[in-house]
Amino acid sequence: MAQVLDLDRTDRALLRALTANARASGASLAATLGIAESTVSLRLRRLQTSGVIRRYRVDLNPIALGATVQALIAIRLVKHAREEIEAFRRSAPSLPGVLSLFHMAGADDFLLHVLARDAAELREFVLAHLTGHPAVAHTETNLIFEHADGDGWQRLIG
Repeated sequence: MAQVLDLDRTDRALLRALTANARASGASLAATLGIAESTVSLRLRRLQTSGVIRRYRVDLNPIALGATVQALIAIRLVKHAREEIEAFRRSAPSLPGVLSLFHMAGADDFLLHVLARDAAELREFVLAHLTGHPAVAHTETNLIFEHADGDGWQRLIG
């Protein structure tokens, strides 16, 4: 579990720089921030150890991979037994095409962000993995026309 850290100006600048380019070298980050490379290394290690930085990822272009359809699929479970919820939560992220899973409060229990090559593949995903699943009572599929990453998180770090 992440610790809540007091982030100073250098930490916040480092996080912003990494968001722009997570592959930036220590030397490049040090030059950009105007600090020593050893300071960058120490700060990065502390941010990683504390859980502020969880991992580094590749941002893939779905269209370049042949996935032209994205959807958010709302899922309601049959019952709210802890074991059913946990079993679905553990298995759903590994289903083909699933980018992310959100466990929700409200009318729906889960929301899946899914990629597919086309509408037929999305339909097959829903039929094969969701409507026949014994824990799933209802699904509602919403097509995504466009997705844009937000940067509002920067307000959280000041």
